[in-house]
Amino acid sequence: MRLDRRTLCGLALTLLTAAAAAQGLGDLGLIVERNSGAVLVVDTDPPAVLARIEGLGDLSHATAVFSPDMRHAFVFARDGGLSKLDLLERRLVKRIVQAGNSIGGAISEDGRLLAVANYEPGGVNLFTTDTLEAVGEIPAVDGQGRRSKVVGLEDAPGNRFVYSLFEAGEIRLLDAATRPPRVVGRHPAGRQPYDGLVTPDGRYYLAGLFGEDGVDVLDLWNPEKGLRRVLPEYGRGERRLPVYKMPHLEGWAEAGGRLFLPGVGRHELFVVDRRDFSVVARVPLHGQPVFAVAQPDGRRVWVNFAPPHNDTVQVVDAESLETIATLKPGKGVLHMEFTPRGGRVWLSVRDENRVRIYDTQRLEAVGELPAREPSGIFFTARAHRIGL
Repeated sequence: MRLDRRTLCGLALTLLTAAAAAQGLGDLGLIVERNSGAVLVVDTDPPAVLARIEGLGDLSHATAVFSPDMRHAFVFARDGGLSKLDLLERRLVKRIVQAGNSIGGAISEDGRLLAVANYEPGGVNLFTTDTLEAVGEIPAVDGQGRRSKVVGLEDAPGNRFVYSLFEAGEIRLLDAATRPPRVVGRHPAGRQPYDGLVTPDGRYYLAGLFGEDGVDVLDLWNPEKGLRRVLPEYGRGERRLPVYKMPHLEGWAEAGGRLFLPGVGRHELFVVDRRDFSVVARVPLHGQPVFAVAQPDGRRVWVNFAPPHNDTVQVVDAESLETIATLKPGKGVLHMEFTPRGGRVWLSVRDENRVRIYDTQRLEAVGELPAREPSGIFFTARAHRIGL
């Protein structure tokens, strides 16, 4: 039997998909190459680069989320681009440009909708995950009709999204379970809320303030109670340091019932009681911290630093609060991502064009992969975590 070219191509694609499916999805992930408009599809066990997908736009501040089945990744680019990737076929499915300047996004609890936070022209845009069809445009306009940048957009339980308006000083709750999606809560916040996070249990949304000290907290179980201000000593710091648009709240860690916050303008880690958000300790560090990331078991917190100490990572014991290791992965450590059970941590070393891999028990480097100015690292296990 003679087969035409289209049939042969279809058979080849079927065989490729079947081979990739046999490998599974739980060990896969993405590495963002921030200046080349590309991402690497990687396997974590054993570590390997499986493919390079190009044409994704400006990835200088790119983030990614995953579909519940972990097959598809959605990449939010700084130039307003939104891309859907197929991790089995290792290809770009579709890319749209939905705004002039965006700062990340989130996926709904049911995996059906994507929400994108936009700087320019502001507002939140909503898209279906299957086709990237636009289904809603939520403006970010204050009571005087002025537009605001949207920042700190996170998913919340119940197919909701929560986000902050930078200029307007407001936190909003968006219900995406309704058709059309609608804003169901508007809460006056402090000056210039900049970044936000949802605690791993989905209970609280915390917004760091760029224009003043303190953190605003919204109880997502009881949003009608409004915001409360906590951590009055947390914010711009005691002296001016070359901070990276702090506070970066997504760089906070939760471990052992406590939060670990990079001290803004300080060489220390704030340790905060999860129950009442009071500061219970401060851990002295090698430099000004940028991100604090907890191992999946919560026993240790890994911290990286702003220049000139950005060749260093310190490991803090979450119980004793002692620094148990000071590592030197290389110049320009940007992001840290743990394998799902925490046996390994991958560190992007931007200025040396590589990703280094450490054993979290032995605290030793066990491998590395080449990458062009890598930044964000995202593993598919994120598909089943809240607030990512």
